[in-house]
Amino acid sequence: MTPASFRFAEEGGIATITLDRPEALNALTFEVYRELTALLADIAVRGDVRVVVITGAGRAFCTGGDVREIIGELLKRAPAALLDFTRMTCDLVWAMRALPQPIVASLNGTVAGAGAAIALAADIRIAAENAKIAFLFVKVGLAGADMGSAFLLPRVVGLGRAAELLMTGEFIDAHEAHRIGLYNRVVPASQLASETEDVVRRLAAGPAAGLARTKDALNREMHMDLRAALGHEAVVQAALMQGADFREGFEAFVEKRPPRFTSTPREGGEA
Repeated sequence: MTPASFRFAEEGGIATITLDRPEALNALTFEVYRELTALLADIAVRGDVRVVVITGAGRAFCTGGDVREIIGELLKRAPAALLDFTRMTCDLVWAMRALPQPIVASLNGTVAGAGAAIALAADIRIAAENAKIAFLFVKVGLAGADMGSAFLLPRVVGLGRAAELLMTGEFIDAHEAHRIGLYNRVVPASQLASETEDVVRRLAAGPAAGLARTKDALNREMHMDLRAALGHEAVVQAALMQGADFREGFEAFVEKRPPRFTSTPREGGEA
């Protein structure tokens, strides 16, 4: 598909989504939500995309829903239509977490509201030093429970930190976000592109099936006890040991060369 509400490019198995409303600090519209969700659903069933990058144009990553195009419109809607909207926003997070391929959020600037929820739903977050972040929902009279934030954030930073961030809605700077584990890496803005490329290319060169099963296990095992998790991982590894990537990894190690993995994200079976 060719989205109209943001930029999309593919090269070498890497799909890059660039939120492209810099004049509005990449605030989201109804169309952006719909097209992002549809695009991720399309990528999920393909075998040629190995990694997805989400970033923004200009000085912000994403500052949440557009005040005029979304917030103002929602004030006119009936209750059923409001629920349709909130379910649509949650569908985007579900599509991100269900996507077999790793998602890297390259945070080029301010991250706020729904933008923070999108960053949180990614697998890895690499941030420029100016990428402050806030879960702003309580600032507009809503709950911090928005787009999966109350589920995902405690699992990333712990319950106490998550409660503070979600209940105050205050910004924290990039270095504090890194210190508490919300950001994986923080670099000067001039190095963000190269740092992102380094991480993404290493992921793209990795075993696509193994990475997909890793992401799936991280999702599933949130709800399991240790015995169930061990059983799940035993089945996953046994299935992957039957694939070409496992043999290639062994042969590359013996031959002292980089491995050339060939699996697709859909290979390796479901446990």
